[in-house]
Amino acid sequence: MEEKFKITSVVSVCNNRIWLNGQLAFECKEPDTARFLLSAFQNLKVTYPKFYKMDGLSKLGWVATEYLLKDKPGFTLNDNYSAGMVLANKNASLDADLKYYQTVASIPSPALFVYTLPNIVMGEISIRHKLKGENAFFIQEEFDADFIAQYVQGLLNNNILQSCICGWVDLLNEDYKAVLMRVEKNGEGVEFTSQNMLTYF
Repeated sequence: MEEKFKITSVVSVCNNRIWLNGQLAFECKEPDTARFLLSAFQNLKVTYPKFYKMDGLSKLGWVATEYLLKDKPGFTLNDNYSAGMVLANKNASLDADLKYYQTVASIPSPALFVYTLPNIVMGEISIRHKLKGENAFFIQEEFDADFIAQYVQGLLNNNILQSCICGWVDLLNEDYKAVLMRVEKNGEGVEFTSQNMLTYF
């Protein structure tokens, strides 16, 4: 018999606002995405110099995860291999790819090149939170809640993970959206189903 898992926390980042569990956590009327993400980062009042070197997609995912977990200590359940991530987006790392391509005509930028894979955002999040569990990044035309839910449930049912960050992180130029959920085996919240995921999305 399959267990029922819970969505214990949800964050949504779009339109210059960050919503955490249905409550407005941050709002800033900055004129562009980069400035908004910087303001959201500064609002967290954390010291993390590496943030300034990240590409836009990584900054978006990093900020979203930081808000998602800031009031939830013990996410890794004292075992860094028990927590993982399953993310998806539409544009892969195209934002960083285009910026890198612009440098190729003169001197290719190694600093940009390292971000020309969409799963680098998961690497940045994993480094920050010391997550070593299973992870996967999928490219989808639109958010496929059925697929993501089935994939995450498989990881939890088979005890590969005890908890998982899952959802959508997409950024291209000035268009961005992140919707991340914290899913746990032993937690309080809404049942983890594809239908419930879509209500947050």
